[in-house]
Amino acid sequence: MSRDDTHPGLWALAVTAFAIGVTEFIVVGVLPAIATDLDVPLARAGGLVGLYALALAIGTPLVVLGLARLPRKPVLLALVAVFLAGNLLSALSTSYPMLLAGRVITAVAHGSFFAIGATVAARLAPEGQASRAIALMFAGLTLAMVVGVPLGSLIGNGLGWRLPFFAVALLAALGWLATARWVPALPAQAAGRASTQLATLVQPEILAMMSITILGFGASFAAFTFITPILTDITGFSTHAASLLLMVFGTATLLGNFAGGRWAASLGWPVALRRMLAGLLLAFVALALLMPWRAPMVLLLFAWGLLAFGMSPGFQAGMLATAGQWAPRAVDFASALNISAFNLGITLGETLGSSLVARDAMALTPWVGVGLAALAQVPLMWLARRSPNTPAMQVAGCG
Repeated sequence: MSRDDTHPGLWALAVTAFAIGVTEFIVVGVLPAIATDLDVPLARAGGLVGLYALALAIGTPLVVLGLARLPRKPVLLALVAVFLAGNLLSALSTSYPMLLAGRVITAVAHGSFFAIGATVAARLAPEGQASRAIALMFAGLTLAMVVGVPLGSLIGNGLGWRLPFFAVALLAALGWLATARWVPALPAQAAGRASTQLATLVQPEILAMMSITILGFGASFAAFTFITPILTDITGFSTHAASLLLMVFGTATLLGNFAGGRWAASLGWPVALRRMLAGLLLAFVALALLMPWRAPMVLLLFAWGLLAFGMSPGFQAGMLATAGQWAPRAVDFASALNISAFNLGITLGETLGSSLVARDAMALTPWVGVGLAALAQVPLMWLARRSPNTPAMQVAGCG
């Protein structure tokens, strides 16, 4: 798909995806500032990450089911509008509950936009180019990790944590206008019966794949939720340097996303995930032991980002392959469940990390990642034996 063949509607989706990516993780970089300004403990402020993910995980499948028969363009416009409103509420918050409410509203719009936007992107692509169109949309999310989150953290710590939320609201407004202008009117696709979709919730193979995603992706978030105070309070970097170091992590996520897709395609997703989970486990052991030293931390941040987000294409390929084999009439709903699984993993990691931070044990958070990465190998081995001939699939990364 050349630049000339790219439908302008795909760029509109990518702009909104960028705004969404900044919103989900921006609080990681300004968490201490939020905790101080709203007078809440740092561990409680960590809930802005975990509860966001939990709201997304619960809300996405329900909203996707409820909106399945409605025309796509009005649905996307409504979701972007809700996303914009949630960010404005967050920016104007005068209390922790008010900020949390804004985050929950934003989260529900976030997951639903990605689940529905991916199908719209595929329909806007030339024949045979659906995966590349989806990749372009998700590039906005990955770019947010590389540029948007570190830049937002830098601005938020220098000029106040509210400013990044106002900036994201502005991006969302631009995304809404671009969607209104360039995304064509599309009818809803024929939707299967809700009972057929919901039956995937009791399919053992689907549940096993979800558990792999929850444990494997969640392994990073016990420590990542508190990465800024770890870098400043334990490693000894300045707040400014910590914001810049998030760019190291973000660059690694971008490279990992592409590398992970190639590994999943060439090795098969079970082998690729097994190796990356083992590598991530070793990275967390090193992180736990070398946290007080600056030079190793820079290198470990890169390795961490490369492996943690390199697994995302493998998780996606695994769910699509598993659904294709065990729930072929509910592949789209299984994809929505995978988005939920990613965010349930974030909630799990953040909750376990917050419990350690509340006990003044922030330095122990990487050991949570060690345990979760090891546990993820169990359902992975079971599912690989159940699907020994699963073909490798090359897919775009997800968030």
